[in-house]
Amino acid sequence: MRILITNDDGINAPGLEVAEAIGAEIAGEGGEVWTVAPAFEQSGVGHCISYVHPTMVSELGERRWAAEGSPADCVLAGIHDILPDRPDLILSGVNRGNNAAENVVYSGTIGGAMEGALQGIPSIALSQFLGPATRELDNPFEGAAQWGARVVRAILDARPDNPNAYSLFYNVNFPPCAASDVAGIRVCPQGRRPDITFTTERHHAPSGRRFTWIRGGAQQVASADGTDAALNLEGYVSVTPLRADLTAHDTLASLRDAIDSSGP
Repeated sequence: MRILITNDDGINAPGLEVAEAIGAEIAGEGGEVWTVAPAFEQSGVGHCISYVHPTMVSELGERRWAAEGSPADCVLAGIHDILPDRPDLILSGVNRGNNAAENVVYSGTIGGAMEGALQGIPSIALSQFLGPATRELDNPFEGAAQWGARVVRAILDARPDNPNAYSLFYNVNFPPCAASDVAGIRVCPQGRRPDITFTTERHHAPSGRRFTWIRGGAQQVASADGTDAALNLEGYVSVTPLRADLTAHDTLASLRDAIDSSGP
């Protein structure tokens, strides 16, 4: 198996080493693991691509490249430029911090997996939820390290044939606890933490220039019962199938009826 690894924390991020180890275990003897990751941190860029300017790519070692672009750029470069043949699987992560609930729509880790799915390649985003318990660990990524290959194999074994225009990809979040305390794996929908949004904080430089910092909301807050962030905080690895189709299918009929009844 040929596996492409990317992330949004950058080529030197410790979670990338965990993803590479997971990839090596999945690829097996005779398999290939290729890494194409951002040269600099790209957290929060979502599914951004560098459409209006070129992306410099640099070879750092055997099957290891850095790209001055987003995770989606890295996936495109890996598939269409760097790898000798298309990968069989794309792993994006392991992100430092969770990509559950509302974080999904901002995440560059998710963006890398989404681009893989749009290219027709099985793709999985991997993120390690952090919290008070992980701060006590020598390796805060130990949950992802010990459970990652098991989860990836389970997804690949269960992955359905997908005739839809938008292929599935998968969002995996490892809980904020020691690997020995992980309660198991749960398939679940994306949640939303109540009243949690990104905000801004104003700062002034010594020169007097004004700057705005983007601030995230509290992360140790559960989403609705049975959804991703809630299950993570209960100690479960969450697996959420996603698709790039953003249509609110549940509202189509009612919206159509309302507009049709409003007249020509």
